[in-house]
Amino acid sequence: MQTYVVIVAGGSGKRMGSVLPKQFLLLKNKPVLYYTINAFLKALPECKVIVVLPEDHLELGKEIIDGYFDEQRIQLTVGGETRFHSVQNGLKLVEEEAIIFVHDGVRCLVSDELIRRCYETAMETGSAVPAVECRDSVRIITEDGNDPVDRSKLRLVQTPQTFHSKILLPAFAIDYKAWFTDEATVVEAFGLKVTLVPGEERNIKITNPIDLVIAEKILEE
Repeated sequence: MQTYVVIVAGGSGKRMGSVLPKQFLLLKNKPVLYYTINAFLKALPECKVIVVLPEDHLELGKEIIDGYFDEQRIQLTVGGETRFHSVQNGLKLVEEEAIIFVHDGVRCLVSDELIRRCYETAMETGSAVPAVECRDSVRIITEDGNDPVDRSKLRLVQTPQTFHSKILLPAFAIDYKAWFTDEATVVEAFGLKVTLVPGEERNIKITNPIDLVIAEKILEE
């Protein structure tokens, strides 16, 4: 079965405090986006990659692909107003029945093991959503103040969120809702349950300047 990877890299970099979107910032002299794309091309040699970028930075994305990769394996498309719409744009380029990964462009440390775990689970159950345990104490804000939450019942969701195309494509044909925060919430709104798989602590999302420092140390290891 064919495998597609939709890499969502439409972020603006506001929290990073940079004019340049975070997916283009350098990490050990290469763009963050390079590591993300390369991780999937190594783990899934036959996959097709779709990179969703801000319209203003399509040319920069093309430069990265031309400089580091076989451009025949990678397609570019423009992001939308929200993550939902960006993923929707990427899915329009899926041309056949497939296992589809949807991954944050700035989760550049995703491992071969996690990618394979998601693939195998999605082949078996139709979905695979990586998640890690919550280590911190958690409280929920209420009208009267705040209350503790049992963290043992909480999971922090990561990507790549992975689905059979027969599930993901029709799910993304439904109308957008403001509470769609990831692909799992869309699939659940479509009426299906998702399968959680163990994520990885090192599969961090580059959001703030300190994350670049952490990512560099992990790469050095």
